[in-house]
Parts: sequence; C-alpha cells; structure tokens
Amino acid sequence: MAGNRKSPQRIEPSFEGGRGRDDGELRVDAGDRVGGGGRKSGSSKSAAKTNRSKRGSGRGGSRGGGGLTGLIRSMVYWCVVLGIWGAIGVGGLVLYYGSRMPSATSWAIPDRPPNVKILAVSGDIIANRGATGGEALSLENMSPYIPQAVIAIEDRRFYSHFGVDPLGLARAMLTNITTGRMVQGGSTLTQQLAKNLFLSPERTLERKVQEVLLAVWLEQKYTKDQILAMYLNRVFFGSNAYGVEAASRRYFNKSARDVNLGEAALLAGLLKAPSRLSPARDPKAAEERAQVVLGAMREEGFITDAEIKTAMSQPPTKAKSFWSGAQYYVADMVMDQLPGMVGEISQDLVVDTTLDLDLEKKAEETLAASLDESGEKLNVSQAALVSIDGTGAIRALVGGRDYAESQFDRAVKAKRQPGSAFKPFVYAAAMEIGRTPMSIRNDAPVRIGNWTPENYDEKYRGEVSLATALANSLNTIAAQLVMEVGPQNVIKLAHRLGIESEMQANASIALGTSEVSLVELTSAYAPFMNGGFKATPHVIKRISTADGTVLYENTYDNPPRVLDPAVVSEMNQMMVGVIEHGTGKSAKLKGWQAAGKSGTTQSFRDALFVGFTSNLTTGVWFGNDDGKSMKKVTGGGLPAKAWHDYMTAAHEGLLPSPVFGTTGVQPTFEDNQAAPETVGDVISGTFGNGGAEEFPQAPVGNGQGAAQQDLAQPANSGLVPPADVGETTGATRRTTLLDILTGG
Repeated sequence: MAGNRKSPQRIEPSFEGGRGRDDGELRVDAGDRVGGGGRKSGSSKSAAKTNRSKRGSGRGGSRGGGGLTGLIRSMVYWCVVLGIWGAIGVGGLVLYYGSRMPSATSWAIPDRPPNVKILAVSGDIIANRGATGGEALSLENMSPYIPQAVIAIEDRRFYSHFGVDPLGLARAMLTNITTGRMVQGGSTLTQQLAKNLFLSPERTLERKVQEVLLAVWLEQKYTKDQILAMYLNRVFFGSNAYGVEAASRRYFNKSARDVNLGEAALLAGLLKAPSRLSPARDPKAAEERAQVVLGAMREEGFITDAEIKTAMSQPPTKAKSFWSGAQYYVADMVMDQLPGMVGEISQDLVVDTTLDLDLEKKAEETLAASLDESGEKLNVSQAALVSIDGTGAIRALVGGRDYAESQFDRAVKAKRQPGSAFKPFVYAAAMEIGRTPMSIRNDAPVRIGNWTPENYDEKYRGEVSLATALANSLNTIAAQLVMEVGPQNVIKLAHRLGIESEMQANASIALGTSEVSLVELTSAYAPFMNGGFKATPHVIKRISTADGTVLYENTYDNPPRVLDPAVVSEMNQMMVGVIEHGTGKSAKLKGWQAAGKSGTTQSFRDALFVGFTSNLTTGVWFGNDDGKSMKKVTGGGLPAKAWHDYMTAAHEGLLPSPVFGTTGVQPTFEDNQAAPETVGDVISGTFGNGGAEEFPQAPVGNGQGAAQQDLAQPANSGLVPPADVGETTGATRRTTLLDILTGG
C-alpha cells in the first residue's frame, strides 16, 4: 500500500467496451483494485490477525507485571476525582453558609465596650471600669514581650498567612488524630478575633465556615498589626479580665506597658484555658504553662536562653481571687455616682478624682496592721477610714479590711451608731445659744422620761465645765445639753454641717443613737477644721471624654458658711482638750496640734475616732459586719491609735500649724464676754445685757433654717431631780446671780 501511494501513475478504471466488449457493463478485475490481487488481500488479513494477537499478548503482559503501578495510578486518579468533588462540596457549603450572612458591605468591627479610666489626683490610674476592665493599648504602647509571646504560642505564621493557615490546620488535625484527643486547635489569631467579634461560641459547621470568611475579610481590610492589637485588647484572660491592660492590672497590679518577659509569657499562656489557668485560681498551672510559652518564644528566636533563665528565676505570680487594693472602693464609689452626673455611659470616659494614692496606701496599711496585731485578740474583724481636706475632697478612703475578700464599702454604705462621736454637734448647738467651754453643769444621775443615761465609768464628778465634760465624754452632761437646746435643733445643726441620714429627735441623740455613715460623719467634722464652712464630701473632680471634652466639673470651691467662727473656736478648744488630756490621748500627734472626739456604742459593737488637724479631717471605725461585740474596744483605744498612725504618716514633711481658732483665744463665760471680776460688777450690769452676735443664716437642705430660728420653742421639761437639766426656755443667755457664779 505504501508503494502504491508512492507510484506516480494513476490507475483509472477501464471499461471492457473500449477493449472490444459491447455489453456496456462496468467491470474491474483483480489487478485494477487498490488492494492488489487476491493473494495480497489474503496476506493482509493474516497480518492483521497477527498484529491483533501481538497487541492482545502485550496487554496481558502488562497486567501481569505492573499491578502495583496500576494500583498507584488508580489511587491517584480517584484522589483527584474525590478532591475535585470535595472542593465542589466545600465551595457549595461556603456559598450556602455565606449566603446566610449579611452582605459584606455591611460588615464592621463592633465598638469596644466603653471604658472608664479613673485617675488619682496625681494622674496615676486608680482603676479601669467597664465591660472590659481596661483601656485599649496600641502595640507600640504595650510591652513588646506580649505580642511576641502570643504569636509564639498561638499563631507562629501569623504574619505570613491570609487569615487561615492550612499548614497549621493540617498539623493540628494530625496531632489530634495521633493522640486521640483534642490537643491543638487550627484557628489563627485572625479567626479567633473574628469569632470573638461576630460569632457565638457554639461549635457548628456553619459557625466555622463563617469564621473563615470573616477572617479573610479582616485580613483584607486591616493590617496585621491592627488585627493583633484588636485581638490583644479584646481577648478574655480569665478572672473577669478582657484585654491585656485589664489582665495585667488584675494579676500584676501594673499596666501592660510595664509587663516583663515572665509576666508576658504567663498572660499568653492563659489563652489556652483562661479560667482554668488563671494564677488567681491555680498559680502552679499558670506558671507551668508560662514556661511552655517561653520555650516557644525561644524556638521562634524572640528571646535567648539567658533571658529565659532570668524569667524563670522570678518568683511566681500570686494573684488574689479578686481585684485587690483599697483604691477599688473609690472606683466603686465613682461608678455609683457617674450615671447621675453624665447619664448613660456610651463612650470612653476619663474621671479625675481627688484621691491621693500615697495617703490611700498609708491608710490601707495602717488599718491592716491594726487588725493583724489586735483583731483576733480583741474580736474585731473589720475597719474603715475616710480622710478629707477642708473643701470636702476625699483624699483617702478604705471601705474594709480587704477588697478582694469583700467589696462592701463600710465607709460609704454602712450606717452605724456614732456613739459619743456625735457629741460635738450637741455641744456646738449649745455654743450657738450662748453656752461656752467654761459653762458649768452638774455631773450627776439624770432621768429624762424613762431614760437614765450613765457615764462609761459609772462615776459622777459633780460640777464640771463643758470643756471638761466633753474631754471626758460625760453622758449626763450631753443629755442635759441636748434638752437645753432641743433635740430638733441639734439635728438641724448636724444636717447643716453635713449629716444627711435621718435622725430621731429624742434625748438619746446626745449619745449618738441615730445611725450615720462614716463619710458623712467625717465630713460634718470638717467645718470645725476649716473655720465654719460646709465641706461636701466628694471624690469626682472632673469627667471628660477620651478626646478631652469636659462633661462635668465640680463646684465645691465656694462653700456656704455653716458655723460662726466664734463657735468654731470654742468647739476646737474643747476638742483639742479631748486629745490633750481626755479620752483621745492615744491620738495625740507629735509636733501637730489636733482635735477630735472618740465614740463607742452599746456593748462595744462599734468604736470610732474622728479628728482633725489644720490639714486633714479623718474618721476611723472598727467593728464587725454582723454587729457582734468586740472585747471592750473603745473609740479612744484601737481607733484612736490607728488614727494617730495614719495621721502621723500623712503629715510627714509638712510644716505644723495650729487648729483654727485655738491660738490667742482666752476662755470665756456666757455671751463671749470677759469673766466678771466681782459680784458688784454683775449687779451693776458690767457683765452686759447684750446677746451674742447672731449667726449668719446658711443654706440648709430640705428647707431647714439655722438653729436660731427655733430657739424660742421650749424644749422637753419632763425632768426629775436630782440634777435638773438646766433651762428649757431656749434663751440665749442667763442673768441670775446663781447662773453667773456657776459659770453658765
């Protein structure tokens, strides 16, 4: 056939008619056929059979000698087929679950819950409050060890993958299969962020697909550093701490800016199981996990062996089960007051307070030392302290022994009887109607209705001056004075000075039977310190937004006058005597003049000391939450000693100055006039008939006027001898000879 194709001659069919035939029939003989003659055709068929036989023999030989190769080829083939169908299936799932999500054009990072940053007067952070418990920090502002530790242990290829790490996922699957349990997770940091920002924690196929889609979207929209910063500022670190700043302050009591290598490793280690590995719950487990993180950091080249050795030599972190520190009582106080000042908190806020962190630390240490030394011995378990300046600004506040154990604020929220610490208001009311420190009263048994007050030592001293009576906290004299002035007028004066609690207008108020809080009692003493001006207790100085817009600023710089300076001077002279030679001798300060008053309630349930220098007014309380009696703890004992220790520390380095109205002042008798030299002077009128200078009217809450407005109203006259309780007319002065001779 190949030779015929090469022949230059063309073979045409011929007709027999041209050769002498006449039948007209077309015929082709064997020689004219392309295939050649009959022998050639037969030979071709035979060759074809031989070829088919050889090909068949060849195929059979291949199956017999190449079985393994064929199996591999088959496996590859079916893997490709299954892979294609798997990809189609996965694509279908992605399209299906993706279609159930909102349009990508509407995706946006949800706002981080607002944070309230609370600052001390120095600008140092007291606390961060809000759903997160900490402010957001950029990567540049936090310790560089934190992002390094998190990347090393959670997502080593973070800076190279596109939101999903196939290699990491495959490695995790292989590890989990070989170990037979869930050991590793294949989620990247971006996937974890997507889950935290947008999705519920349930483990479903739909949620996983959506997590992947959101992770890819995050990678397209934000830089790696932005994604890492968002993650670190929102992720849960256990113990109610969200974000590295909150966690750092929670566990180390420092900012994330100042975290060292070991602390960063501990934080990164918490991400695996925040609640279980929290150092507040299991310090040993947290430390072991931190060492694993350090090893991962070394493998990634972030740190050296020397740095690991240094980190491991540091003492383990010992975190309390709750936020620890007395300053958190102040933070709670701020958060309670904030809504009333700015309404709903919908943005980050900065609150400047009046708190002095140095004084706060000294106050906390003082109370802790007192309770550690004497608490068990004297059966006292709790204490509180409030320290304010002349404007009412709270400089230190301790609401209890340990904030981590109890967050109840005993300085602000607890109301207790003040006992004899309430007597200065009774005496001040008496000074306003003309009594003086030198006025004389008879210390003897007294009965007012069915009430018979007794002195603490159950002794009576006879005739004593009011100054002596206050210094020795004589109950009989206080009862006499409250009936001379009238219980209602005592209450009015107390409200005017700062007591806000409801009080019962009865004779027993002389002994402090109406309950008040420590902060309001302390602030009501401040007018004695500052010369007679209202000192509204406050801790919030300014509230502003993160960009500096001021939303609130207090206006306590122009307080009203609530006490006449002459009355303040008389009261301060008497209260100085309480510390110099009375029940408050344990509170005496070296080099500083101080004034104050002790208080002890029935059955030794509460013991207080409230006092002041020219610089600070401080109140201290000791007792038990359940109201159980202490072992003969009086206000002049443990509270006065604690007051002394705190005030000594608070006044270090300050120049001493006297208490208001105590220098260059001579003791006076009635009406602030000079004492009469002779009876003739009295008879001739030298002593004078003029009344005391009227106290200027001061603003009073609830429409209450100054105490003088009710002076003409007679007080309770139901008195029984002996020791009648003076006049009951409420007159501002006495003119009888007996009154003058007895001093009032």
